[in-house]
Amino acid sequence: MNEVRTRFAPSPTGYLHLGGLRTALYTYLFARRNGGKFVLRIEDTDQEREVPGAVDLIYQSMHLAGLSYDEGPDVGGPYGPYIQSQRKEIYREYAWKLVELGAAYPCFCTKERLDEARKAAETRGETFKYDKHCLAIPLSEAKERIAAGEPYVIRQNVPTSGKCGFDDALFGHIEVDCATLDDNVLLKADGMPTYNFANVVDDHLMHITHVMRGTEYLSSAPKYDLLYDAFGWEKPVYVHLPVVMKDQTRKLSKRYGDPSFEDLLRQGYLRDAIINFIALLGWSPRNDREFFTLSELEEVFDLEGLNKSPAIFDVNKLTWMNGEYVRKLPFETYYELAMPWFEQAGVSGLDTRRLAELMQGRTEVFSQIPQMVRFLAEMPAFDNELYTHKKMKTDAEVAKKALTLVRPVLLGVTDWTEEALHSAVMAAIAESGMKNGQVLWPLRIAISGQANTPGGAFEIAYLLGKEETLRRLDASLAKL
Repeated sequence: MNEVRTRFAPSPTGYLHLGGLRTALYTYLFARRNGGKFVLRIEDTDQEREVPGAVDLIYQSMHLAGLSYDEGPDVGGPYGPYIQSQRKEIYREYAWKLVELGAAYPCFCTKERLDEARKAAETRGETFKYDKHCLAIPLSEAKERIAAGEPYVIRQNVPTSGKCGFDDALFGHIEVDCATLDDNVLLKADGMPTYNFANVVDDHLMHITHVMRGTEYLSSAPKYDLLYDAFGWEKPVYVHLPVVMKDQTRKLSKRYGDPSFEDLLRQGYLRDAIINFIALLGWSPRNDREFFTLSELEEVFDLEGLNKSPAIFDVNKLTWMNGEYVRKLPFETYYELAMPWFEQAGVSGLDTRRLAELMQGRTEVFSQIPQMVRFLAEMPAFDNELYTHKKMKTDAEVAKKALTLVRPVLLGVTDWTEEALHSAVMAAIAESGMKNGQVLWPLRIAISGQANTPGGAFEIAYLLGKEETLRRLDASLAKL
């Protein structure tokens, strides 16, 4: 088939982790760039690890990420079912085809025998490999034993000598000695296939042309090609993607508490920023451009830009990029996204539109908002040392003088707006002979309790209102 067909095939074991999201994104982008089809397939053959509700989480994650698929369990398609547990009979049929071709065989070895063989290999200091014990059983005898109800699995019959290899679009030709490969189980005793078998059958039957997955599958790929050769099937193009690392020594992992895609969304990162950032974890455009919309990525993504080296997930870089996205949001969009965080901080009773105007340029991640604005809801405790500012030439004594000056001025302001506050206080400063900073810095500290605030003294006083501003000012004066 000439049409490019790619697939993302997650296991339903929980939230979509960021390495999985990147695989999904690259798979989606390659299909879109080439006018092909993008398929979602659920690989749930390891049912002991399946988390209840995880399949719905996968659908939700794909929707949230904006990665629309052309075929999948919940949208249908010509090559379904798209959930592996619903394809057991298909795998059974093809497993037995391999048996008839001599590329696989039934195995009746008990757990006890396998454990003994594994222990013996460890004693010899060797890596355990199945010894083809059941390969010699005549097929007619094997079928009789199966018909009598004896438990069995079907194993791949890997050649004991020679080379087998495959071609990867990123890593080139990779070849291994067949003697190093094990006769892996293809069909388990419960009739479920292993991943190694099911993905080959499904990729062929679903006409997948390009397989993108992590480099952890590089060592298994030669065995996949042996299966393709045994069936006489055309092989897909392999693209093995390097892992996403937390740092130089550890890869991202849910088990270590590294965030999922949904975690980042809950923390207040924007979807578009996450997708943009993830796209650059292992792929580089042909220029130094850093910012792309999803539709722009669909136009420019190519395999040539992929890197072989592992990518480092730098949360500081993501935070910076997210801040750039936040600042470019239309104000109404920012305001809508910020409101839940204002409510969490307890400041929703203030002029939140004005607060949002002050905050948009300072917000990198929305979850930072409560910490940055909570002082408006509750005056924090602070030390009088905070009044000391060398550049402003202020200290506690200067602050006491400044606050004593502005207290009656603020009391006399009837039109409590930023403009009126500015006019009244600045006139009083000019008349007093003090420098602007010697008054405005202490005033901001006295009514906010912190050195860094969204906006200056007049904006904060306006947001707090006259009564609360004077209350805080009196308390700070008393403390001085």
